[in-house]
Amino acid sequence: MSHIERTVSVSFRHQIHFTQGVFAPENPVLRDVLVNAEVRESRKTLLVLDEALAQAQPDLVSRIESYFAAHADALRLVAAPMIIEGGERVKNSYFHVSEIQSQIERHHIDRHSYVLCVGGGALLDMVGLAAATAHRGMRHVRIPTTTLSQNDSGVGVKNGINAFGKKNFIGTFAPPFAVINDFQFLATLSPRDKRGGYVEAVKVACIRDRDFFEVMERDADALASFEPAAMQHLIYRCAELHANHIATNGDPFEFGSARPLDFGHWAAHKLEQLSEYRIRHGEAVAVGMAIDVVYARRIGMLDATSAERVLALLERLGFELWASELLHVDDADESLVVINGLEEFREHLGGQLTITLINAIGSGIEVNEMNLPKVVESIYELEERHRKRGKKIIPAHG
Repeated sequence: MSHIERTVSVSFRHQIHFTQGVFAPENPVLRDVLVNAEVRESRKTLLVLDEALAQAQPDLVSRIESYFAAHADALRLVAAPMIIEGGERVKNSYFHVSEIQSQIERHHIDRHSYVLCVGGGALLDMVGLAAATAHRGMRHVRIPTTTLSQNDSGVGVKNGINAFGKKNFIGTFAPPFAVINDFQFLATLSPRDKRGGYVEAVKVACIRDRDFFEVMERDADALASFEPAAMQHLIYRCAELHANHIATNGDPFEFGSARPLDFGHWAAHKLEQLSEYRIRHGEAVAVGMAIDVVYARRIGMLDATSAERVLALLERLGFELWASELLHVDDADESLVVINGLEEFREHLGGQLTITLINAIGSGIEVNEMNLPKVVESIYELEERHRKRGKKIIPAHG
């Protein structure tokens, strides 16, 4: 039998803009991104807005509507912004995906129009899924409004919701048409949400950029007090490293067995689930990274001084490195339930288990097996560290 085989190459433009006051009428960034130098009738836009952000900034809806009115020659807001709850709960059913798709159909949003989302990472994930599956792919523009979404999730190419008790089980890989980071949105965040994105910067520095890690050590006090210039530098560099990885690692849609940027995430995803998402993603990743750092030191992969530097930086930035959920036990075999995160992590991609660890600050390394007794020892070491520090359990519960 004969067959036909061709290699199909598809290129994506991944643009990330940084600005202040994106909805100020005199700010051209959003208009220029949407019009994109093409000559045609005004671009239709359906806009989804994070409910918590709308409450924190009561004039935001009117500012959005005024912006589109000021640029009515090029842009058309087809309806008042759809205000939808943010946070992980929005990803726990398909309801909101269908809700957005019904508005896409109702307002005849086509593939030359835009679905624009203004909000945190969970809302961006859900809206991205709706946009990626309506008309087999819409132009989706993200305006992330949290530290975590501006430097990590919002600049990535993943969209998804949770299902069957597993994080991001339903989703797509679909690069956004554009990402616009407006630093002014960070001003009204709670300290918890300002801090949440720092951990992804520590993560990517640990596996890719020693100099960036040392900058964060230098700026730790300024970051802990949320000094704007230090925060903006962290967000920009972290977003840049993530974009570089997407563009150059050769596997942006994760067809292989590795997830190189997910250092600390195998435990983090399980910890979020065990806490019923009371522990937020950044907080869970801090704990997950701590487990893997201690583990790498215990197996002789990472020297003790480097391990302590990573743990100390996370603590200086305000993260707790312990959560009581780590000690939840499976009644069937009395094992720690969090360990199941290793198999779930493997299942998510299939193939061989591949975990990213570090053998030096700035140097990630992939391993294909984990010594389970050493993992358990690492968890109990963190419990002891927590006890000695005399801290309360991770503030994600409060």
